[in-house]
Amino acid sequence: MKKGNLWAWFPVTFAAALFCCILWGSATPAIKIAYKIFDISADDTASRIMLAGSRFVIAGLMVIVFCSAINRRFLIPKKTSGARILLLSCFQTVGQYFFFFMALAHTTGVRGSIINAAGNFLTIVMAVFVFRMEKMTVKKLAGCIVGFAGIVLILGGASSFTSGPGITLAGEGAMLTADIFYALSGCCIKIFSKDEDPVVLSGYQFFIGGIILFIVGWAMGGSLVFSGAGCVLNLLYMGFISAGAYTVWGILLKHNPVSRVSILGFMNPVLGVLLSAAFLGENREAFSLTGLLALVLVSLGIVIVNIDIKHLRNKE
Repeated sequence: MKKGNLWAWFPVTFAAALFCCILWGSATPAIKIAYKIFDISADDTASRIMLAGSRFVIAGLMVIVFCSAINRRFLIPKKTSGARILLLSCFQTVGQYFFFFMALAHTTGVRGSIINAAGNFLTIVMAVFVFRMEKMTVKKLAGCIVGFAGIVLILGGASSFTSGPGITLAGEGAMLTADIFYALSGCCIKIFSKDEDPVVLSGYQFFIGGIILFIVGWAMGGSLVFSGAGCVLNLLYMGFISAGAYTVWGILLKHNPVSRVSILGFMNPVLGVLLSAAFLGENREAFSLTGLLALVLVSLGIVIVNIDIKHLRNKE
């Protein structure tokens, strides 16, 4: 730990990463609860899109305000950043969350939390084979195989892709599609952050992507009926999930090696499953042998992919 750098002290790093993963893990139950209190049915695509748009308009404003306060200056994008922000908003917010919100209307929170972790492994696949930004290593390949094994297991095994009832296009298929958009946006952020502030990019792409989603949902005939204070609090909390977690995670990455922070991301699917069990009553699936084994494989895959073997060897 650098002298005077509290964020690099591992207990603080771990606690802050845990805070972020609790927020991200709570997104699934928060969205499914929102469908109930806003009375949005599974087939009401337009209202779901409006809900997603509202969430990210709020999230974008929160990121911009939080980070402007931290930097003691108002963060505004460069004149040349417009195209990159628009591209990111199409991938990270519009594409990803159109399918993410669709998936959660047609699958359980436990399944959604585990399948959503596929984005970690798809990012590596795209970085290696599509964007040619990295080389595939034995460690990365092993982590991806273990992680994808957990995804296949929670879907019901290999047979579910051909004959079983394990997956639907609107549920599990939509979640995997959301993961593809997540991977695309992750690679784009890595490329753009070489000469752009990733916080500025993400804050404004949240905001713009949210506006696009809201307008599309409204044009399709969607509506959001606020029946009480619970609706307002839920929407504000969903916005804070993205804004709070992203801001704190960004601070951790600034003061720590990337691998040290990223490896703690294994807690994300774990907390998603636990919080779905707690708030959605999905205990049976969460604590079944299949659910637990799939969660272990996915979390282990994240650890394998991100563990810094050279750093461990140097410590010995």
